[in-house]
Amino acid sequence: MAAIVTGLIPILRTAVDSTATYKGRTMWFGLLCIRLVTVFLAQFPWKSISEDFHCNTSSPYCTKACFNKHFDSSIVMAWHFIFILLVLSVLLMELFSSHLRSSFQKKKEREIASQSEQGGVTDPTVTIGGRMMIDLHKSKSSVMVYLFCVMLRIAVELLFVYVLLSWVLPKLNEEPHICEAHTFDGCSVQQCVVRGIAEKKMSVYALLFASALVIITSSLFCFYSVAHYLCDG
Repeated sequence: MAAIVTGLIPILRTAVDSTATYKGRTMWFGLLCIRLVTVFLAQFPWKSISEDFHCNTSSPYCTKACFNKHFDSSIVMAWHFIFILLVLSVLLMELFSSHLRSSFQKKKEREIASQSEQGGVTDPTVTIGGRMMIDLHKSKSSVMVYLFCVMLRIAVELLFVYVLLSWVLPKLNEEPHICEAHTFDGCSVQQCVVRGIAEKKMSVYALLFASALVIITSSLFCFYSVAHYLCDG
């Protein structure tokens, strides 16, 4: 539990301490927290995956050879890597909002005297309660960056769903796995099974549910932003 608290602290601190905000910002950080908790809980059935893999042989060498052949890639590490991509997709909008804030503050300082004569620059921000709020109605470029971040998040989640459905679940077949271990020295063809299939499948379903939640929410926000900020603008 200490690991999940450690992971949540920087996410929550970034969500609370920032002086800039935008549409749906709290929700994106909330979904990140849900994803972190889900990954943390889902990895427990996989911690003993090597001990849960059994073959009808008394040779530990042949069993480990079949295990390496069946689980030829790190599943949990793939989950962690995709979570990092999700964090980057959220931080990309954070960097943009921070850049937008500092950029227009500098422009205001330089152009405050001549703004009435030159027309100035349209400031796509408003200040609410001491915090800068990006008004997407005022800047098409801000809307495009926002949509790009949302679509990037959807793409990462779709990649995660693909990994779970085509890579992880096929490894959890309840039927015995035929391992052609005769390709290894001293090993013959073996039948192998993975123990705890139900728990491992449930962890995958939990991750799929979290991904579906993010995909649906992000898609709705994407359609809303297009209709509200682009079509109406």
